[in-house]
Amino acid sequence: MKNLAAQLARRKQENLYRTRQVIDSPQGVEVTIAGRRFLSFCSNDYLGLANHPEVVAAFRKGLDEYGAGSGAAHLVTGHSRAHHELEEELADFVQRPRALLFSCGYMANLGVIMALTGRADRIFEDRLNHASLLDGARLGAARLVRYAHADTGLLEQAMASAPPGEYLVATDGVFSMDGDCAPLPELATLADRHAAWLMVDDAHGLGVLGPGGRGSVAAAGLGLSGVPVLMGTLGKAFGTFGAFVAGSHDLIETLIQAARTYVYTTAPPPAVASATCAALQRVKQDTWRREHLQDLVGRFRRGAEQLGLELCASTTPIQPVIVGEPGMAVRLSDALRAQGILITAIRPPTVPEGTARLRITFSAAHTGAQIDWLLDALEKIFATEAGENRKTIARKDVEPPGINIQEL
Repeated sequence: MKNLAAQLARRKQENLYRTRQVIDSPQGVEVTIAGRRFLSFCSNDYLGLANHPEVVAAFRKGLDEYGAGSGAAHLVTGHSRAHHELEEELADFVQRPRALLFSCGYMANLGVIMALTGRADRIFEDRLNHASLLDGARLGAARLVRYAHADTGLLEQAMASAPPGEYLVATDGVFSMDGDCAPLPELATLADRHAAWLMVDDAHGLGVLGPGGRGSVAAAGLGLSGVPVLMGTLGKAFGTFGAFVAGSHDLIETLIQAARTYVYTTAPPPAVASATCAALQRVKQDTWRREHLQDLVGRFRRGAEQLGLELCASTTPIQPVIVGEPGMAVRLSDALRAQGILITAIRPPTVPEGTARLRITFSAAHTGAQIDWLLDALEKIFATEAGENRKTIARKDVEPPGINIQEL
């Protein structure tokens, strides 16, 4: 058997050991840990809805109406009126015929990929896709072809040389660690040219980007024909929990019948669906949240440029500062924590080797003054902790070249 203690010790030695934060307060831009208040810049609560009074009140009302749990899978007796209404509202929001709720984004991606592809098929994925998209391909029977990040030229080569069969192109809409957007119009063109499905995981785009907050797909001017499979999560900009897939009537019916992660799991609590319906109203009506969020992103990027910090090419609330080595990322995170600022050090295998980073994220609940405080802290910490050794590594220096084909 493996020596687990030795493996854990090695993780610690390599600065790759992860620990959990125990939060003693509601989610927000300020959180309490072990009795101390921290200003947080590492949550995905982009619109500040996780503790919104209307969302909390809808959760309580849902508990009164439906109880604490669903009690069964959707296909048994677990599918409540609250679930059904949320699916209808989500479908209307993203302007698609139907939507289907999943317990989480990971299960949604696994379920879709394994339901739509088989042994003779090919799945083409961006190297920087979320783990759930990659794992969906690895766990299924199709062959996985990975192309260099956002390189549609390499994707074109890979699709042109692939043998006949069903093709699925799967990509993040907004890449969760870099914050940049996928070249969706180009991907849609390629998918159409090769008669392939295009699936977009818009976990970090929905609620934040596009007209009405409808996400990166809407921002790219694409609809159902361009992106037949749209996945979105509810635990980020919506502030609650769960995920959904939206598309045609036939797609949703197929997933109801064949997506194992939908068929064989208990439905989420109906009260969560009730809360999400309330959050969706805020997403649609509170346009000021997205406007304020973009103002904060611009304020931070201007300040970071004045400090000489090199950022990724991101205009989203995800603003990573890449520092290279895991040890440096941990030291910088610890130094910020000592000043009352919470930013997580992101290290391999979550990101490629040599690109450990501080993943800074913003919420509509942040203020301009809090952004300025963060910039002041970064200036001091980089001067004292990094000094002359500070180096931001460009993506092209670490991106593995070419195409990798993994036969499963």
